[in-house]
Amino acid sequence: MDRRTPPEPARDPVAAAAVVAALAAARADAQDRDDGFPAEDVVDLAQAGLLAAPVPAVEGGAGLGEEPGAAALAEVLRLVGFGSLALGRLYEGHVNALQLVAHYGTPGQRRSLFAEARAGHLFGVWNTEPAAGGLVLGEDGRLSGCKTFASGAGRVTRALVTARPPGQAAPLMLVVALEPGARADLSAWRAQGMRASATGTVDLTGLRPAAVLGGPDDYHRQPHFSGGAWRFAAVQLGGIEAVFEAWRDHLARTGRGDDPHQLARLGEGAIALEGARLFVARAAGIVAADALPAERIVAFVNLARLAVERAGLEVLGLAQRSVGLQGFLHGHPLERLSRDLATYLRQPAPDRALTGAAAAILADDGPVAGLWRPPGTR
Repeated sequence: MDRRTPPEPARDPVAAAAVVAALAAARADAQDRDDGFPAEDVVDLAQAGLLAAPVPAVEGGAGLGEEPGAAALAEVLRLVGFGSLALGRLYEGHVNALQLVAHYGTPGQRRSLFAEARAGHLFGVWNTEPAAGGLVLGEDGRLSGCKTFASGAGRVTRALVTARPPGQAAPLMLVVALEPGARADLSAWRAQGMRASATGTVDLTGLRPAAVLGGPDDYHRQPHFSGGAWRFAAVQLGGIEAVFEAWRDHLARTGRGDDPHQLARLGEGAIALEGARLFVARAAGIVAADALPAERIVAFVNLARLAVERAGLEVLGLAQRSVGLQGFLHGHPLERLSRDLATYLRQPAPDRALTGAAAAILADDGPVAGLWRPPGTR
């Protein structure tokens, strides 16, 4: 897009997201290839004011995510994920980066970086790196090393990354300015799904960071680090809903909805979908309120992300059983949606998330019904 005339932040981000999602859904099949990327959809996000929307209202944005309960942000993420999980993954990373800037940036850094978001730059957060060759910030102020599994590689123009200073184990958060198409290697991204997310390796050697945010290991500070998982769960929720709608439409089109076994499956899928929706909404509200101890916030969000994963796997299994072999054939609406959702559901350390949440529950001597309520409420 032409960044000389940046669009205004979306006044109604939810309505804007619904429009972008419909356009993204229509393009998603064409983008489903190893070198795919939802470039037109990202332009739509910018022109609709959604790249600027997460910027705080006092800094010229729409304050998306600042509202009580973060309900609007949850709905925006769900809608974008419903239209395209690849686009939802990229947008969630953009939101994550801007929220980290808001939490840890100095006034000058916030002013500069938020202006770039309003101008249409796509931000991302890249933390994963190989065991050897991870990112290091040298004494000369230059970076050496790379990041792996970086979504939007070659497309993100403002990357928030972690890097270790010399002789220190705790990483720093840095923002790096990148040119489109530079430094990215997508050759290893031959995934079953999420092919259009442009996930790859980015070599940042020789670059100087544009900003250093916060202090050592602030990136992993709780509850923001683990608590932010509710955002990708909201995107996954949209993907689950898209699978459910494709399944329901298939039953209606083929006239198979009168079969009681099909109806039972659809009903079970609806229960799973609505359970995921409630978990996401509750997690978003708990994180936004920030009224509980960090360990309780993290525990609930971990439960929520696993509940959404379970719901997604259940809906996938039921839909594929109901539709049968047709749902595995290229061209059927369910085929790509299923691959994208199955891939995106694979988030890191699910067992640790589950046992960590259970340990937090066990360690508290109060009734479990009150664990997620703010102090002083009944």
